[in-house]
Amino acid sequence: MTTALYTHDLFVEHLTPAGHPERPDRLRAIAEVLADDDFKTLDRREAPKADNATFLYAHPQGFIDKLEAAVPDEGINRLDGETSMSPKSWECVELAVGAANAAVDAVFIKDADNCFVAARPPGHHAEKTTAMGFCLLNNVAIAARHAQKAHGAERVAIIDWDVHHGNGTQDIFYDDETVLYASTHQMPLFPGTGAKSETGVGNIFNAPLAANTDGEYFREAFKDRILPAVEAFQPDLILISAGFDAHFRDPLAQINLVEDDFSWATGRIMELSQRYCGGRLVSLLEGGYDLVGLAQSTGAHVRRLMTG
Repeated sequence: MTTALYTHDLFVEHLTPAGHPERPDRLRAIAEVLADDDFKTLDRREAPKADNATFLYAHPQGFIDKLEAAVPDEGINRLDGETSMSPKSWECVELAVGAANAAVDAVFIKDADNCFVAARPPGHHAEKTTAMGFCLLNNVAIAARHAQKAHGAERVAIIDWDVHHGNGTQDIFYDDETVLYASTHQMPLFPGTGAKSETGVGNIFNAPLAANTDGEYFREAFKDRILPAVEAFQPDLILISAGFDAHFRDPLAQINLVEDDFSWATGRIMELSQRYCGGRLVSLLEGGYDLVGLAQSTGAHVRRLMTG
C-alpha cells in the first residue's frame, strides 16, 4: 500500500502571534514523528502551488481578493481575535490548497492508495466569505470540488473528527446533496455550530459529544451516526478533516481520546473507502495543539493509513 505525504518546508513560515496555539511548531512536531523508521516507506512529496482558480470552488472572488490584500509586508495582520496573516501566509495558502488538490489527483490516477496532507493554515472553519478560527481558505472544501470538476466524482464524503465543528465546510455544502459532511465534535464549544438538527438537504450529519467524553462514546458516535451515513451515501471519494485536538492532552477542549481512537477511526474509514470508492482516501490536517498529543496521534493515523 502506498501512502503519500504532501507537505512543504514553507508551512512553518505562516506565523501567528506569540503564544498562539496554531503555531509553526505543530508542523515540526509532525515532521519529527514521521521521521521515525516506522515511516521509512512513506512516499514524501513536496506540496505544489495551487491553481488559484480552484479557490473559486468554495469562495467568491471578492473574498479571495480581500484576503490576499490583507497579507502584510511585515509583522502580523490580525483578521480577528484569533485569525491572522504574516508575509508568507498567502504562499502557504496556495501550497496548502495545492497539496490537497494534488493528493486528490494522486488517488484518482492511482499514483497513491491514500494520502495525508500536513499543511498550515488549516481550513475547516473558513466559510464562503469569512476567514475565522485560524483558517483562511477552506482546503478540504476546495479539494472536494476539485474531485468533482477534475475527476468526475459524483459524491464526495467529508468526515471531520476535529474537536471543533467545521462550520465552514458545513456552510459551503449545506445545500449540496452531492457532498456529505459528517462531524464528531465537542458541543458546546467554538464555533457554536454542529447541532444534530443541522441537516442541510439530508447531507449533514453532526454527532456532538459532551465535554469529558472518552473514546467509548466517540466510537459509538462513529458506529451509530457517522459510518452509516457514509455507507448509505456510497461516495466516490472520502476526505478526512483530521484534527487531533480531541486528544486528552489538548488545551483547547475537553474530549479524552487517545492515539488508538484515531487509529481505529482511520481503519473504519479505510474499510468504507475500499468498499465504495476503490480505496480513494485523502486526509488533511486540521487542529491539534498539544505537540505531544498531536505528534503521537498523527503517527497513529498515518501508520494505519500505511498498513490498513
